[in-house]
Amino acid sequence: MPEANAAAAPAGQPAEQKAGSSIFYKLLQSLAMWMAMQFIMKQFTGGSQKTTATMKDADGKVVHVPVTSGPIPPFHERPRSVNEGAMYNPIPQLVAPIWPDNSQVDIVVTVSPSFMPTPLKDTRKENVVLEEKGFRIGNYSDSRLSERTIAVPTLVQHNGTLWGHFYVGLTGASLDPTQYGYDSESAYHFVFPLTQYIPKKKEFKKRSLLAGKDEAAEVEEVSEEEVSSGPIFANYYHPNTTLSFVPNSGTFSWPNSHPAMRQFIHLEATGARDGSGQNSWYYPILFVNTFWQLKDHMTLLNDTVKTLPLRLELNNLADWKFKTMASIDMSGKEAARQAAFGTPITGGSDGSEIEMIKSIFIDTNPILLGVTIVVSIAHMLLEMLAFGSDIAHYRKKKDNVGISVRSILANVFMQTIILLYLIDQSQNTSWMILGSQGIGILIEFWKITTVVNVRVRRAPPGSLLPYKISFEDKHKLTDTEEKTKEYDEIAFKYMYIAGVPLILAYAAYSLIYETHKSWYSFIIATLVGSVYAYGFLMMVPSLYINYRLKSVAHMPGKAMMYKFLNTFIDDLFAFTIKMPFLHRLATLRDDVIFFIYLYQRWAYKIDYTRVNEFGQGGDDDEPEVATKKDEPEEKALPAAAATPTGAKSAKASGADIGKATKRK
Repeated sequence: MPEANAAAAPAGQPAEQKAGSSIFYKLLQSLAMWMAMQFIMKQFTGGSQKTTATMKDADGKVVHVPVTSGPIPPFHERPRSVNEGAMYNPIPQLVAPIWPDNSQVDIVVTVSPSFMPTPLKDTRKENVVLEEKGFRIGNYSDSRLSERTIAVPTLVQHNGTLWGHFYVGLTGASLDPTQYGYDSESAYHFVFPLTQYIPKKKEFKKRSLLAGKDEAAEVEEVSEEEVSSGPIFANYYHPNTTLSFVPNSGTFSWPNSHPAMRQFIHLEATGARDGSGQNSWYYPILFVNTFWQLKDHMTLLNDTVKTLPLRLELNNLADWKFKTMASIDMSGKEAARQAAFGTPITGGSDGSEIEMIKSIFIDTNPILLGVTIVVSIAHMLLEMLAFGSDIAHYRKKKDNVGISVRSILANVFMQTIILLYLIDQSQNTSWMILGSQGIGILIEFWKITTVVNVRVRRAPPGSLLPYKISFEDKHKLTDTEEKTKEYDEIAFKYMYIAGVPLILAYAAYSLIYETHKSWYSFIIATLVGSVYAYGFLMMVPSLYINYRLKSVAHMPGKAMMYKFLNTFIDDLFAFTIKMPFLHRLATLRDDVIFFIYLYQRWAYKIDYTRVNEFGQGGDDDEPEVATKKDEPEEKALPAAAATPTGAKSAKASGADIGKATKRK
């Protein structure tokens, strides 16, 4: 009922506003809860007021130590034993910084194929890749840089790990744990890999389909071996590594800390506890930042790699940035690892989306990146508006005037071919592109059912299949609809004449000079290449029908404008988002059709205040309701209603709209 629909529309707006305000409210609520929890934790674990208890140390002297409810004392004020009646916990509950946040430190970094440290005095000079003194933790303007070339050890060439040994201590302290005079209170050492074991992408063997049987069999044997052996993890190396101290990390719960951060937190080496026996200390966090290390920029290590460049940057990093980068980096690598073994992943992501976003941030100009973020939001909105407007137009359209049924059927076929191609090239395609393509195909399928009746009929005798899919008109066609059908046939006839030879020529060239994974891959690649190269021809019939009818009133104007605005956004995406080259080229093709359509809208004017030549009003959203007040006026116009239009309807020109009756 129109009245019900009209009443339901405004009622939906408050619901949308309520949903938007609900999301905003939840964000504010989450922020308030986080701030409250921080305040409570600070009161219980970071207060400045000390509560002490007295006890005797090992020498019998009376000392004052903090009790459990108080803060963790500085490390140099720690008790020699826990409080009377307290139990020593091997797993610390709360941990606090062992050194002040503004400490000055010395740092030495060496590389080695061995996990065990080599005494610094015996380490070869070329293996010492960083040596800095007097670096101030918390001074964000202090940054150090080291660049050099390192020789690749034989073990690393044969899938071994290149370890980085990190020696950190207060300025002037002994850094070598193997030497006399080393004190774990003023220095610490840890090991972290500078190479990464990452699952290799499946490299599909391509071959010439016209090659001999022996060569084809050899390729198939290699492919079967790769499939049966499962995922392959290879040793990769990235030349750029950032070492970041994280100041002001404060006191926190060790058991509840995130695993991504815990791998960079090193507890005090002697296992000391405060008076409660529950809490301990940790050394300054040195974050080995691999967040910006993209796989595309890495080097695969093997026998041929003799030397590698190494660039180390030493700086300070805010605590919140450290937590964000570490957790995202770990989740992305874990998702890629699970995807390599075929394990179902929550959210369906294999880490490639995170890699793609990083690549955009690194390789894209900041100004272009900012514009891309804004237009990405606009693209999603326009795409939703286009889908909605297109569906609304076809739901309300009661005839087939100006509609190229063949174009819709051809478009379904073409979009399906493109989707199969994108799936075949899924390693180079974003999920956003695949999702948009799939939704578009579903809408095109639905359009067919609004224009014609899709029926399954028994095939005529002699057919290969017992049944066939038949497309039947929903009603007897009017003169203008018959003209539309005729113009559609004419346009497609010339398209076949122009397009089929080009497609055959492209297929022959691809078969002779290019390699393919299989015959299926060749067919899909050939079809999609033809679609991308000549796909704009599928849009020509609608333009040709517009030209012959001298009208664009039957076109879904809003949907067309939304879609064509999105083509310009696609042009921008073509240079920032990862997609196959042919798909990138096709985004520029649609612009030509857009300008032709704009010219037709200018040439064939529409008067939206009158009923057009197809019996449609200017505003598709307003239902026409005849009231009693209008009835005398309608009865007074019998002649106008009975005017023969058979000769005029075939012309169907936008210039004749002045003869239409006034809109109610």
